[in-house]
Amino acid sequence: MSIIQVKGSGGVAGLERTSFVGARVPPEIRAMIKPLSKLDKNTFRSILKVITAEIQGIEQSFADLQPLLGETLTEDGLAVVYCGLADLVRRALKLPSSSLKKENLIQDLQDLQIPESFHEDLVALVVGSKRSQIDSCLENNRPRLPSLENLSWRTDVAISTGVLNRVLVRGVTMEMTLSDGSVKDFEMSVSKFQELRFNVASVLSEMEKLEKHSILKIKD
Repeated sequence: MSIIQVKGSGGVAGLERTSFVGARVPPEIRAMIKPLSKLDKNTFRSILKVITAEIQGIEQSFADLQPLLGETLTEDGLAVVYCGLADLVRRALKLPSSSLKKENLIQDLQDLQIPESFHEDLVALVVGSKRSQIDSCLENNRPRLPSLENLSWRTDVAISTGVLNRVLVRGVTMEMTLSDGSVKDFEMSVSKFQELRFNVASVLSEMEKLEKHSILKIKD
């Protein structure tokens, strides 16, 4: 079910929310339901363990799952379950743990027809004690651009150019040190430097005003 209707007392609909997998169930998740229902709990936990390790940035290989193959789980069936379960877990982890409540997660798993015997492990992974460790790994491993570590500037005077013998024009040389250790230099005129200072101050002022609005404060 893609849209879940939460009912209040007396069976009256009070709130509608969307399942954590999205408005429509992804085909990978829908395809895994049938082969997933044939797995025992130990096999499910082994697959989930490999998926969790991969999400945390630990390299995995097919050899880690190959011992699970047998009469009830073929190689094609394993691929379907692995892709679907990995997609389901990643979609659940995209939501902050504060916004995805345990009871809502269980309800979504039931609507997706995930076997009840697997709910406990999925809940422990998504909203349980393991969540903080996974969030920390995702934060450290996510791709990102280098951040600004230090910014310095100095004024220079151009005495002459290849065309004029006497120029005496002031300029500003900027030096940026990035988090990856690289150093970037660039030059600008004094007027552009003053414009940069004004724009930065304006942005900081607007940010302070926005932070005072209650609508931007996250509340459970």
